[in-house]
Amino acid sequence: METAASSSNQCRPVSIATPLPGELSLFQLQNHEAEQQPGLAGFVCRGVFVKNCLECVPETIVLRSFKAGFHSTTDSSPQLAPRGASRAHFLHAVTYTYEEYKETADWLLAQTEKRPKVAIICGSGLGGLAELLEDKKVFQYKDIPRFPLSTVQGHAGRLVFGRLQGCECVCMQGRFHFYEGHNIHMVTYPVRVFFLLGVETLIVTNAAGGLNGTYSVGDIMLIKDHINMPGFAGQNPLCGHNDERFGVRFPCMSDAYDRELRALAKQTAEEQGCDNFLQEGIYCMLAGPTYETIAECKVLQTLGADAVGMSTVPEVVVARHCGIRVLGLSLITNKVVTDYESNEKANHEEVLRTTERRTQDLQRLVSHFVTKL
Repeated sequence: METAASSSNQCRPVSIATPLPGELSLFQLQNHEAEQQPGLAGFVCRGVFVKNCLECVPETIVLRSFKAGFHSTTDSSPQLAPRGASRAHFLHAVTYTYEEYKETADWLLAQTEKRPKVAIICGSGLGGLAELLEDKKVFQYKDIPRFPLSTVQGHAGRLVFGRLQGCECVCMQGRFHFYEGHNIHMVTYPVRVFFLLGVETLIVTNAAGGLNGTYSVGDIMLIKDHINMPGFAGQNPLCGHNDERFGVRFPCMSDAYDRELRALAKQTAEEQGCDNFLQEGIYCMLAGPTYETIAECKVLQTLGADAVGMSTVPEVVVARHCGIRVLGLSLITNKVVTDYESNEKANHEEVLRTTERRTQDLQRLVSHFVTKL
């Protein structure tokens, strides 16, 4: 791992770059005093985390404001890529290059003989899916080049390769979210790595709040479409340079959630006795981390959303851009509050308790579904 220089050095000048709307704060540093923070291979200059500002030649660097007081990588997870990689694991740039994705994929391919065709991204409390894999090869996120860390309770932060009912799979025990401070390209980084590993089908799971009044807590919703609220504000993971090796400039999203895969999932649910709590509907993504206000819930219901959460959509967009087929499953962990007189309050502990109760059914549904691919 790279070693930070002493705090007596001075920051060199860097130029201003254009941020994504509402995402990055940029500062021009002109020989400001830099303060070294324990656990970070970089420096905090006037409350801004700076990577390699002391030794580099002048260059364009993207920076984000951090609270000046954080002291460990577990708080906001700005991580260095392992084994002397040349860049930090976060906001050194707005986007990644094809070569950077390929470096991560090649590293994984060199570490395991597994060649998965199916990838599974586990939502809050749903990481137990990975425990069903046989002949496992496990990687901690912190050991994988350019992977960020997952900091949310219920997200273990492990990439697990193995066989699920005889099907070669790779499973993410923990995903990345906007609200953790990751930019949109970091949130979706693993999906393009999966594409380069040879993955053809992506199964995304999440914990979601029920907007549809006919849904019950514990229902599993097949996602047939989504509403990308961050995308409305310009936070689309396909913004920026388009590399044709991943996909076309203007991909279609009307078929984001594969119709044939949904039909297979319904068939599997019926066979496994899960059809009495299986729903099908529209998922809406908000950036979080706050749960929705009553007014916001009513707006989303008016828009036609059946469930709301803080993930999934960016990964699906990138997967479809790469030509990967997608199945989406939302576990309804709570009903949203739409009554101003209600004393109910959404909370993460309730989400985890519900996933604990229904996780066996979801695992059974997914594990038998993959045998039909």
